[in-house]
Amino acid sequence: MNLMRMFCSLFSQPGIKPLRWQRYLSMLIACLSLSVSAAWAQLPADESALHQERETLDTQIQTLKKDVLDLNRDLFLLEEELLFPASTQVSVFVSLDIGTFFKLDSVQLKMNGKIVANYLYTDREIDALHRGAVQQLYISNLPQGKHELVAIFVGFGPQNLEYRRATTLNFDKALTPKFIELKIADSSQKQQPDFMVKEW
Repeated sequence: MNLMRMFCSLFSQPGIKPLRWQRYLSMLIACLSLSVSAAWAQLPADESALHQERETLDTQIQTLKKDVLDLNRDLFLLEEELLFPASTQVSVFVSLDIGTFFKLDSVQLKMNGKIVANYLYTDREIDALHRGAVQQLYISNLPQGKHELVAIFVGFGPQNLEYRRATTLNFDKALTPKFIELKIADSSQKQQPDFMVKEW
């Protein structure tokens, strides 16, 4: 606006000829061009600095997220060690191999005659088991000595008929952690599922 007023005042001055107007106009355009060029020259540097600051902030955020996840994992492990000491810890896992002859629906777990877990599976969880995932069905404390585990599997077998099968494991609990895997696998010879128990 100030430049425009200066330009208009130059036009209104007596004795200024058209050639001088053109000279003043050229000077004004040159000044404006220099100002715009200077502004554009500074803009990329500012954007570059801002972009660099954002990248630095993103890096710090990602580092902080990783630290939080690591801390969460360490706290979980510490909590597990406090709640389930190695001398009394018992964990039961479920795995599924192929699953052509059996579609798992639910699992009931009994420990020493008492129901300790009931789990109903979703299609997404079944798909994860098919892709190799292992589910931790149960974790608890048991004293040393002899114990009985009974797992009841409910689902659909060949011809989509309802299928119910139980498997039993008698095991000794020592001072070390006990890990038990309930594995469902296909038996091509029998054309039906096998339910196996594996101790780690």
